[in-house]
Amino acid sequence: MTGPATAHRTAAAGAAAAGAAVAAVLGRLPDRITAPDVAIILGSGLGGLADAIADATRIPFREIPGFPAPAVVGHAGELIIGALESRRVVALAGRFHVYEGHGAGLSALPVRLVHALGARMLIVSNAAGGIRRTLHPGDLVLLDDHINAMWRSPLIGPVEPGEERFPDMSSPYDGELREVARRVARDAAIPLAEGVYAWVLGPSYETVAEIRMLERLGADLVGMSTVPEVLAARALGMRVLGISCVTNYACGVGSAPLSHEEVLATAARVADRFQGLVKGIVRGLPGKT
Repeated sequence: MTGPATAHRTAAAGAAAAGAAVAAVLGRLPDRITAPDVAIILGSGLGGLADAIADATRIPFREIPGFPAPAVVGHAGELIIGALESRRVVALAGRFHVYEGHGAGLSALPVRLVHALGARMLIVSNAAGGIRRTLHPGDLVLLDDHINAMWRSPLIGPVEPGEERFPDMSSPYDGELREVARRVARDAAIPLAEGVYAWVLGPSYETVAEIRMLERLGADLVGMSTVPEVLAARALGMRVLGISCVTNYACGVGSAPLSHEEVLATAARVADRFQGLVKGIVRGLPGKT
């Protein structure tokens, strides 16, 4: 059973982990490095964007206190700070999933780290299964909302320093940043759908009945990440933009068996388009607020 004492210990451990991670990263950065304008979480399909970051300082996750090594194929496990499209960025090549045995708080630790480094905007990306019948593998989808089908949160426990106790989630994905994404996609002739992402635990793919349930709840996409990161970012007052790459039809929508190999293959096929979209968005982001 989790009682108040356990919650306090967990929150204290989370705050200590974030502080140790910040200190370790700052100790590795050259003095000339300035605070990043934006943080980017590179999900499946965006890992190659790390190679486009210039003047980069790369820190493996295993060298950051509190950061476990990613155990999922396609997640490199590096924090990269440098320049992308003339903007200072901090990128996370990989993420921590709850299905790996981590708590929601650990899944959000990287967000708390990049905020402490100075980032006030966050771009989250992911691979997702397409539930809505108009979505097909290879489509890029701008997130306009999400469903926390896990009912878990990195905000449980005492409030961490600088975080809001009850963040407003009526608009988790920033309207101005979404308009930037639409404009970039339009100018570059990149098809960009919009939809609602549902977070489920995994690591098994969903059943046909579960997909029918999520569809009736209003989900257009389903995946196993992202929502804990967005919750932490909004509690910190960060502006968030979310983009999914549809890497497969959800169970029951298509007829083919589901596999992680299909996810990786589809992500690789659309990687250039996905990365081009994010580069354009970074270039068009508003200044710091």
